[in-house]
Amino acid sequence: MPHPARIDRDSILQTARAMMELEGVDGLSVNRLAAALGVKPPSLYHHFASKAALLRELNTTTNAGLVLAMHTALHTTDADLPQKILAMAQAYRIYAHEHPVSYGLAYTNVVAELRPDPEFLEKLALMLQVHIAELVGPGESLPALRGLWALVHGFVVLELGGQFQRGGDLDATFDQIVTAQINGWQR
Repeated sequence: MPHPARIDRDSILQTARAMMELEGVDGLSVNRLAAALGVKPPSLYHHFASKAALLRELNTTTNAGLVLAMHTALHTTDADLPQKILAMAQAYRIYAHEHPVSYGLAYTNVVAELRPDPEFLEKLALMLQVHIAELVGPGESLPALRGLWALVHGFVVLELGGQFQRGGDLDATFDQIVTAQINGWQR
């Protein structure tokens, strides 16, 4: 008699994310996920209390992955601070394009129980806000961060939704509008 497959939280999350990216959030079911992992559905409940708990953790890891991508971009360029912040915005956009369904779930979700822990999200935001503060000063760093995030997120959501129909170089447009936003905040 074969032994059941061994699973852990990470393997569940990786498989769930891959399934969700291929088939959408509605395509992710506990039964299909268990089958893909080679286990019975109740085995998943040893790791996640519910599908909502699994989706919440996927949202948490999406947030963490996005911030890691931006942080990596920041620290892998020797450019000046405005260029580093542009590199962070570019990394954000790339991450969203590489994980469009996960990104959509994490950043367009209106269901409170699927949102990551607010303290966790604040820690992630503060990692980015400190660099914005270097550019605009501590007192203006939160509005500047929110403005930049709104601009980048809005562009990404419109782009992923195929809403930019009039042609043109979207990469150049993105860089131009983000640079204008950064330049507008500089002290």
